[in-house]
Amino acid sequence: MTSVTATKRSGPDDPHGGHSGRDGHGGQGGRPRRSWRPGPSGPLPRGKAFGDRAAWFLVLPALIPILILSVGPLLYGIALAFTDAQSGRTRSTQWIGTLNFQDLLHDTLFWDSFRIGLVWAVGVTVPQFLLALGLALLLNQNLRLRWLARALAIVPWAMPEVVVGIMWRLVYNPDAGILNETIRDLGLGDGRDWLTGLATALPAVILVGIWAGMPQTTVALLAGLQNTPRELHEAAALDGAGAWRRFRTVTWPAIKPIALAISALNLIWNFNSFALVYVLTSGGPGGRTRLPMLFAYEEAFRYGQFGYAAAMGCVMVAVISVLLAFYLVGRLRGGEDR
Repeated sequence: MTSVTATKRSGPDDPHGGHSGRDGHGGQGGRPRRSWRPGPSGPLPRGKAFGDRAAWFLVLPALIPILILSVGPLLYGIALAFTDAQSGRTRSTQWIGTLNFQDLLHDTLFWDSFRIGLVWAVGVTVPQFLLALGLALLLNQNLRLRWLARALAIVPWAMPEVVVGIMWRLVYNPDAGILNETIRDLGLGDGRDWLTGLATALPAVILVGIWAGMPQTTVALLAGLQNTPRELHEAAALDGAGAWRRFRTVTWPAIKPIALAISALNLIWNFNSFALVYVLTSGGPGGRTRLPMLFAYEEAFRYGQFGYAAAMGCVMVAVISVLLAFYLVGRLRGGEDR
């Protein structure tokens, strides 16, 4: 009787029971382990490993150009910043350590260009965002010929920066430019030379930068506005909320992530601007529009100081990396708060 009871209690999953496994060979457990199922630290399945390798093969065609055209020149530029590389085939390049960076600390012209670059970047990014937000709100309304207005709004975005610079040079032309002609027709004066005046060159260039970069900001904000459910606006209107309150409580929270992302990208792009300002003023007059990229370009290709120009590029990369770090930290904190 005792043996029968013990036999009943020791089922196939009882480690102390006397039953053998499913194969009948006296294993401890009744359910055999499947050899192809990986444990917590076991090898990956053969199919998954093959899938990972296939994914890398698919990514390589896009990854190789990035490594060759972006990462490679960046690393070469960083290494060049620690040398005295100059133009000339017969001149040998020597390793000088941090001497270029030490010279940069005392180069007032570079720090003046750095200050101008910050003024340019902020002066373009902030008005650009505000005007683009207003235009996006307008284009989001149910207006007649809205499709035509949206098409015209992205025309500056479709034009190369060189073409934009040439076009605006014609607008600012002191003798036959449309701006001075309009001022004369309105009886407001004889006009002025906007791009060569010490007081007007930088504001004139900033205005062009705002016009040229506003379409991409408008498109990004308009996409965010169209993804906002209209039911929320209707519910807020039924509750008696005005236009400003609906924007503050419904619209802005919906487009805030997009607004922060496009503003951070615009700030970085504007700080790195080169072609537009180079075509308009070439950094003049008197260095009033000499952005850091223009200063580094002149040092490298006008004066042949490749190592010194590379050190300037490293400083600009460091500044942009700090801006990106602040942006990413803010995005991560925002994600955790949600």
